[in-house]
Amino acid sequence: MRKLFVSLLFLSPIAVAAQKDGGITDSMLGEIRKGYSDTPAEKAVRNALAGQSISTLAVNADNLAMTDTHFSNRVSTKGITNQKSSGRCWLFTGLNVLRAKMIVTHDLGEFEFSQNYCSFYDLLEKSNLFLQAIIDTRSKPADDREVDWLFENPIGDGGQFTGVSNLIMKYGVVPKDVMPETYQSNNTSEMRSILSQKLRQFGLELRELKTADASKRKVEMLTEIYGILVKCLGVPPTEFEWARYDSKGKFVSRKTYTPKSFYDEFIGQDLENNYVMFMNDPVREYYKTYEIEYDRHVYDGDNWIYVNLPIERIKEMAIASIKDNTALYFSCDVKKYLDSEKGTLDLANMDYASLFDTQFPMDKKQRVQTHASSSSHAMTLMAVDLDDDGNSKKWMVENSWGSTSGYKGFLIMTDEWFNEYMFRLVVEKKYVPADILKLLDKKPSKLPAWDPMFMPEE
Repeated sequence: MRKLFVSLLFLSPIAVAAQKDGGITDSMLGEIRKGYSDTPAEKAVRNALAGQSISTLAVNADNLAMTDTHFSNRVSTKGITNQKSSGRCWLFTGLNVLRAKMIVTHDLGEFEFSQNYCSFYDLLEKSNLFLQAIIDTRSKPADDREVDWLFENPIGDGGQFTGVSNLIMKYGVVPKDVMPETYQSNNTSEMRSILSQKLRQFGLELRELKTADASKRKVEMLTEIYGILVKCLGVPPTEFEWARYDSKGKFVSRKTYTPKSFYDEFIGQDLENNYVMFMNDPVREYYKTYEIEYDRHVYDGDNWIYVNLPIERIKEMAIASIKDNTALYFSCDVKKYLDSEKGTLDLANMDYASLFDTQFPMDKKQRVQTHASSSSHAMTLMAVDLDDDGNSKKWMVENSWGSTSGYKGFLIMTDEWFNEYMFRLVVEKKYVPADILKLLDKKPSKLPAWDPMFMPEE
């Protein structure tokens, strides 16, 4: 027995590992190698991949023609925004929805709200959300799943319509020329890293303090965060003067506003109670409501409630809204089958199956279940092309990647792509059928913050 023990001590880690079932053995590797046929066609593909991107080589040559750009129904919009190197698509999209409404209602020329103003308070509120959540979870061990998730995600650019509604109703809005973008608002990675470092440091400190002391200390911490934000983004205005001109450039008025009075005069909607968010998640039961923990930007706000619906019911509301010249907050898995030059989202854009001589048969449900697809980007849904029977053929969104991106700043998606990669849509209540509105009366099922289906949109 002693001799066997001594022998095992001298076995190499590789030898021990080789004794376990399930590893790649020499015979298995030989079988794998024999199964690969190195034909001239295989070599040609290998040579091509050595010098080109997969997406370039996967372009489907049978689908190069430009998609028809005619749409039977289109919301009136003016101008294309650009989020540049930031993850603020949710904010740009939400403000673009309101911008389109404001331009039409008040006969304006091109107009933008200040994304930077809202970003400032978004980051301040997210900082408070994190710090207060750390105080609330002080009794839990450091390796608790919730605590670990908080320290992993102290702050970020990403978000959802919840942030748009909570922030604007609390802080109002200002025109872009009142608080323009800065280098840091357009390029957020370094600022986000600095804020994350400070918040994690503060979080560790708060976990060691008594509740009363922690609350007092939190105010001091937020004062430091405020100072960092001012240095990076500027001082958010509390009052400003703005001159209004109509679509023909004629002067209309000049007034002094606060951010909230400006919103009340030109938009005036209750964003927190006048909109419903829908999702198409085939993994979970339809006609049910769901709530995501920490799915809010403001601590004293509410987690957003989602209604899970079949894709056809979501399309009905989207069409009704667009027909009434009202744009919608829309999110999807934008990088899938994207032709960025043509500005199209089409399942036929790429032929990965032919390039690699294999199949990719997963459906939407399977992709969500395996983390192969989720909502990643928000845009403004503003056009649909209907056939003679009223069925959708294609859709168009206003993006926030600048006017030179895609089709003049827009992306056109086929109806088939919409079915597979659309996830969320925010709809005004007046376009929501009564049977669906009733679902909001039911208590939602609460899902954890780390649910993979609900990653922040960037």
